[in-house]
Amino acid sequence: MSKIALVDDDRNILTSVSMTLEAEGFEVETYNDGQTALDAFAKNMPELAVLDIKMPRMDGMDLLQRLRQKSKMPVIFLTSKDDEIDEVLGLRMGADDYVKKPFSQRLLIERIRALLRRQEALDGRAEPETPDQTVMIRGQLQMDPLRHAVSWKGQEVTLTVTEFLLLQALAQRPGFVKSRDQLMDVAYDDQVYVDDRTIDSHIKRLRKKMRSVDPEFSAIETLYGIGYRYNEE
Repeated sequence: MSKIALVDDDRNILTSVSMTLEAEGFEVETYNDGQTALDAFAKNMPELAVLDIKMPRMDGMDLLQRLRQKSKMPVIFLTSKDDEIDEVLGLRMGADDYVKKPFSQRLLIERIRALLRRQEALDGRAEPETPDQTVMIRGQLQMDPLRHAVSWKGQEVTLTVTEFLLLQALAQRPGFVKSRDQLMDVAYDDQVYVDDRTIDSHIKRLRKKMRSVDPEFSAIETLYGIGYRYNEE
């Protein structure tokens, strides 16, 4: 039974979504502000968190920033219907996905399941299916899927589940172009719809993290109107 944290100041959402998730077999903990959730996570970290952005005491952005200092736990943001800035900023800060309010609870459940499956595979709790589970070395890059470990020029880089999968997909075939549609297939299940902006935001966040250990990092090339390519140095 996977433990899900639901953090939102709307009690109606807390009640309805938690009931639906529990009916699907999840264990759910609910919190109505970010600070309360952060305090609880320090004692018992959930396997996935669903965070509203606008909350009292500590909003979702601040909570995500605190979480990313010590955890790679998958995070889904709940965003307002028309606030694209929040979506892009959340993804750049390290969120794995977002769902717009008002939202389909079935869609939210599918996205939760998709992220949990990928996290299980990266943690080694799922049966290895392909050679993708072996350590991959591409020039200065080393990736170990079973340990969810990434290093560049010997320095460790902390990536979210989605960022790891995107980098892995690009680095598997250096010099070959991956379209945004192909990258979406890697990062998301077929049941989950995302647009081009989501992939672009993840790639920007990924580059920023790689450049934090190497300001000259340029292995991920953008081919405008086509997609992305990993160039092995």
